[in-house]
Amino acid sequence: MEKTRRLNKSEAGYHLLQLLSAVDGKFTLEEDLVIRKYLVENYPFHVSLDGAIEHLSALHADDYVLHFQKCMDDFYSDSTRKERIEFLDFATQLVKADNEVTGKENTFLKMLFNSWDSENEGL
Repeated sequence: MEKTRRLNKSEAGYHLLQLLSAVDGKFTLEEDLVIRKYLVENYPFHVSLDGAIEHLSALHADDYVLHFQKCMDDFYSDSTRKERIEFLDFATQLVKADNEVTGKENTFLKMLFNSWDSENEGL
């Protein structure tokens, strides 16, 4: 996978949520609503997501983990502890939105929680 530019916190969060919604192989209306709520709360102005959608749709499922980890790092470096906690709530809402948490969704969600655990932050 080619090296991509660093994403700001809002972009990285959008990518993370889209990947969380994709890992189980289906995308539901309920998941879409969580992502839309995230966009409304985290993008203070209208933005075109065409580039992000194009990039995400071109990703092969084998590359999800690498891109997810990159987005976790990008979000982390551009956010406060409070913003990460709020994002973890969005991520949890997303995986629970269709009332079924698959093993893959759980794996990615745990990766996010473990990476951003407050003990790892030295707090």
